[in-house]
Amino acid sequence: MERRPGGKAFRAQLVVPEQRQLYDYWLELAGKAPMPARKSFSPARLPRLLPGISLVDVAEPIERCHVRLAGTRLRDIYDREITGYCISDLDWGEKRDYWLEAYRRTIMDGEPTQGILQGPMQGKEHVVQYWLKLPLRTTGHAVSMVLCFDHFVPASELAREYSNAS
Repeated sequence: MERRPGGKAFRAQLVVPEQRQLYDYWLELAGKAPMPARKSFSPARLPRLLPGISLVDVAEPIERCHVRLAGTRLRDIYDREITGYCISDLDWGEKRDYWLEAYRRTIMDGEPTQGILQGPMQGKEHVVQYWLKLPLRTTGHAVSMVLCFDHFVPASELAREYSNAS
């Protein structure tokens, strides 16, 4: 399944099993293309992941990208529904540049990105976020949407949660 240069190394960095599941599905949908088309992605194929999934429409400048769909777990973290908001409207505080760069890399490079961050936004310093951003296209080969998956773990439970990670 790993046809992408660096694909095995990228997959090995994904700590959360659900991240690997979504990445594998993304690769399957892409086939030989650099990234899958948005129309080929079916959230119904991954019902267990839906609370952590979001879809972000690409716009210029990056700050104007907007959240087309956000799972319920994101509402819990942001303390409000974020569907319909521009990413610049999210309350990232001092993490704003970090998040804008994560989106920028995914969009400009047309490649998956991932990371782990403690305190993903103001007031959530007690949370560790495992994030994954996967580019999608609508037509042609340009990134038009970003498929995101976010998994949140209280920092106090971190050692227990992934001490047996596979």
